[in-house]
Amino acid sequence: MARIASTRLSRLLTGWSSEGPGPLPRRLADALRELAARGDVAGGTVLPSQRELALVLGVSRSTVTAAYGLLETEGRLESVRGSGSRLRGSGAADGYVTEGRLVSFDARSRTAASAGGADLSSGALPGLGTVGDAVGALTGGDLGALLGDDGYHPYGIPALREGIAAYYRAAGVPTEAGQILVTSGSQQAVWLVAQALVEPGDTVVVEDPTYRGALEALRARGARLVPVGGDGPDGGGGGADVAALRRLCGRVRPRLVYLQPTAHNPTGRSLDGAARREWQRVLAERELFVVEDTACAELSLGDAGAASGADDVPVSTGRADEADTADGSAPVDGFAPVDEADTVDTAAPVDTAAPVPLVAELPMGSSVTVGTLSKLFWGGLRVGWVRSSPQVVARLAKIKTSVDLSCSVVDQLVAVRLLDRLPEARARRRAELRGRRDAAGALLRAGAPHWEWTRPAGGPALWVRVPGADTEALAQLARRHGVSVVPGSAFSPVDGFRDRLRLPYGHGTDALAAALPTLLECAERAAG
Repeated sequence: MARIASTRLSRLLTGWSSEGPGPLPRRLADALRELAARGDVAGGTVLPSQRELALVLGVSRSTVTAAYGLLETEGRLESVRGSGSRLRGSGAADGYVTEGRLVSFDARSRTAASAGGADLSSGALPGLGTVGDAVGALTGGDLGALLGDDGYHPYGIPALREGIAAYYRAAGVPTEAGQILVTSGSQQAVWLVAQALVEPGDTVVVEDPTYRGALEALRARGARLVPVGGDGPDGGGGGADVAALRRLCGRVRPRLVYLQPTAHNPTGRSLDGAARREWQRVLAERELFVVEDTACAELSLGDAGAASGADDVPVSTGRADEADTADGSAPVDGFAPVDEADTVDTAAPVDTAAPVPLVAELPMGSSVTVGTLSKLFWGGLRVGWVRSSPQVVARLAKIKTSVDLSCSVVDQLVAVRLLDRLPEARARRRAELRGRRDAAGALLRAGAPHWEWTRPAGGPALWVRVPGADTEALAQLARRHGVSVVPGSAFSPVDGFRDRLRLPYGHGTDALAAALPTLLECAERAAG
């Protein structure tokens, strides 16, 4: 009998407490009923205990008891002593419970529309003007001979496949166009890998925490997820733990290993040179199939602690540390956002080299590299890819064809033009994110000096520890005040990191500054 963890159910119940008429128990019952009707929670799923759900939702136990009672009266919930409360009436076709990752996108417009609302639910960046330039430069001549066929290119148009191959060759990684499959963003690439290479019950090694879209795709496939490491760049204290992988391989052979060695999502850390070499050694010795997700690698910031191999900067705890500010100035007072015009120096020297995949040193037939242009340029440009052996590419393409036949040809033509402007876009984005990262750090040091984080080497967010607080409950409480934020457990295969928050800074610090007083208040209420 399937059970849903309280943390996962909490993430599906986005906005329930602020929507609809009636008291809280009625709203909670309505929200649970809607999850069953949509099939987000499969029929027969056992719900969390009343006490456990109350804890993560930040409400009294009596509220959950009353909501369960309403559903029982309607015949939508069946409670059996010793077995729990089983939800009925779901339209789901199978027993898979969705992750709730996309629910936050549906709720974003509602959060933004609320008085004083602040949306910290997404790390996606605003688009670069380069995208508009590339779209505006397209002409009928760009379509040329492409208009002479049916427009379906399951592997991607030849010009883009060759352009992506050239991108790797420029980084010193031999690649041919036949090793590239163009996808609708990196999320589709990860989904295709799960569909093609993982069978239900297969053991898949993942970092803990890791990209929640990958967790969603792998869980939906029925994979047995085995976490290694924590949330830092090394083994014991955090990060992908190569020693743990060695121990695991002594007991079971994983079907594949999913890694983000560079600009990890959500922590922002990057493995240093020694750690990368050790991973390469173990993966090669054990002949393991590895999927390297480089979706955020182009967001490496290229300064201290980045993928260049420098050590991570120690955890920040609110002290004025010049390493965490762009210009060495003292942190700001109160919750006012930092003026990023003073912290972004686009003329500063920035490494504009393309990131080299960890798997570049591994056999092509036992590795997959996932990449995308969407993170760097704009999320609205749904262009990603897979780099692997022609045999694996063909297998993935067959599945992709059954889903969408082909990616948009126009989007791909835009992507061809954008590849030529990668160094310029990379330099601009890195300089921009450096300033915003440091501004966010200054803001937290001033407003939340007891919170802890490690200065990220890349990516658009801080991975913050909130000592003493249950961030699942914190996130629920914050939503009632118009603040949307993602708790750490959303990124964990074992619902860990319930004292962490991901706080994005990619759009600047205005939203974080507006949300911080609410987050602090909710953290106090959620303290366990």
